[in-house]
Amino acid sequence: MRVAVLGTGIMGAGMARSLLRAGHEVRVWNRTAARARPLAADGATVASSVTDAADGAEVVVTMLFDADSTVEVGRAALAAAPDDATWLQCGTVGVEGARRVADAGGGRVLDAPVLGTRGPAEEGTLVVLLSGPEPLQRKVAPVLEAVGSRTVVAGDKVGSASALKLACNAWVALLTAGTAQSLALAETLGVDPTLFLEAIDGGPVFAPYAKVKGGAMLARDWATSFAVDGVVKDVGLMVEAAAARGFPTELLHAVHELFAEASGLGHGDDDMAAVRTAFP
Repeated sequence: MRVAVLGTGIMGAGMARSLLRAGHEVRVWNRTAARARPLAADGATVASSVTDAADGAEVVVTMLFDADSTVEVGRAALAAAPDDATWLQCGTVGVEGARRVADAGGGRVLDAPVLGTRGPAEEGTLVVLLSGPEPLQRKVAPVLEAVGSRTVVAGDKVGSASALKLACNAWVALLTAGTAQSLALAETLGVDPTLFLEAIDGGPVFAPYAKVKGGAMLARDWATSFAVDGVVKDVGLMVEAAAARGFPTELLHAVHELFAEASGLGHGDDDMAAVRTAFP
């Protein structure tokens, strides 16, 4: 398929490479052009504008930071793309943001946020959370197969997948912050923190993600797969969505404050494992 990938940060670049490996014709664009240029070596056409990237595209993929940029870029892309092009919104935009995307898409958009970070994006093994009109879901199947290992369909309403993404990311943020707390608590109590990871390894409470992020915390390795500031933004969306429905937000607020503190310590662009710095 002819695919435009708009937004070539960590996730968008990985997705573009996965699409190219699958044989799709890919045009890429990024607001900071230097971040898109390396994809030319992988076979992508680097576009100078959103309209240039979307011209002739059958599927327009947006992987952008927030709802404002997603709506702006997506609307411009659909105006330049063929009338039968489908907009695949893959960022974390929240419940209200997804409503705005649906309004801007005019029946041509699918909500498709993804689970996974740098590695799965590069490997084409993301989990795609999908919602929107079923005919469009069938149409974009080759794109989803290229970027993901599986797709979880949340329904035929644009926005359901974004709601599910908030629930999933709440667990990821809580697990990462909880791992940081346990390592720090062990150290504070005079225990080798590596023993915490050893104790849970392979047991009924073990989570592979805790081992990955815990290992990074022990090594003080903040190489970015999912940036702290991205978590701050996402948990803010969770608080907003939960509060609008009268759902308790105390735990979400606590997690938000921990990542915000790590950001304030200068780790905003570092990996979310840097939440460890919020503990003594």
